[in-house]
Amino acid sequence: MTTRIALIGAGSVARRHSAVLAGLDDVEVVAVADPAPQAAETLARECDAAAFTAAEHALDHGRIDAAYICVPPFAHGALEKEVLARGLPMFVEKPVAADLATAEELADLVAAAGVVTGTGYHWRCLDVIPEAQQMLADAPPYLATGYWLDKRPPVSWWGHTERSGGQVVEQLTHVLDLARVLLGEPVEVFAAGVRQTVPDAAVAENSGDVDDATAATVRFGSGAVATLAATSLLRAKHRAALHTFSSGLVLELSETGMVLDDGSSRRECVPAEDPKVTVDREFVEAVRGEREETRAPYAEAVRSHRLSCAVAQSARTGVPVLLSASLGEAP
Repeated sequence: MTTRIALIGAGSVARRHSAVLAGLDDVEVVAVADPAPQAAETLARECDAAAFTAAEHALDHGRIDAAYICVPPFAHGALEKEVLARGLPMFVEKPVAADLATAEELADLVAAAGVVTGTGYHWRCLDVIPEAQQMLADAPPYLATGYWLDKRPPVSWWGHTERSGGQVVEQLTHVLDLARVLLGEPVEVFAAGVRQTVPDAAVAENSGDVDDATAATVRFGSGAVATLAATSLLRAKHRAALHTFSSGLVLELSETGMVLDDGSSRRECVPAEDPKVTVDREFVEAVRGEREETRAPYAEAVRSHRLSCAVAQSARTGVPVLLSASLGEAP
């Protein structure tokens, strides 16, 4: 039976998911919702789907087997509740909210609903990750360095913390999620951020309040420590990666694969499948009951969101944030 999908949101990320879903067997996007009618209609036309401006109308468009929520960080909350009220499996793009309170509330509702979930943390779906985990089990990492060095996205909401969460929450969160996969749960965070001095008050107000650069140190329950850096000052994306350092071993990971360096040779491991495809394929398989769960369920996404928010909080306040070693959450 064809798996029928409702897409909530019709921006660039929704378009990427719709393209992936179109390439999967027996999957059909049947409804698209976006408050901007032209965006909804354009994407719906490409998918041969029905277009709506209200999410609830898309979710009630005949038989819907699962929903994708691909909206900006500030728009999360009410949309997920509409999906959960219908008991539908749900894929939520990262970050799962701009703030922590919304994500925590939704996590409780997701747990109570017991539905299949997937999220946009596709880096953990790299097929090289199991090999990396095995190598690090044999040679535990003591240090990691992570980066998201990029340009400022050209959307008006991104520069405002209350709407995007900031660069750490909106972009670096991929690296923080992968750090949790490979290093375990964090126990303490300390960070600092800086913004450019803009002489024109009107320009400064319009540019928002998101830090232009952030540096952080994270201590993990495993004993490893990590340094992380993020900036949006560049003209193009320079680097987004996580490197781990063990006795005699360096692993370099990004969404395009892994490099292993043991001091005498370097070996590049290229994934057999793009993780952006894997994350959607595995969600559809879980919806169909072909696998027990996804590798990026909502509960895991919220744990990584807690870490992102802790880094952002420490950068904002200048005070270290302590976290629970078992859950990656504030005690």
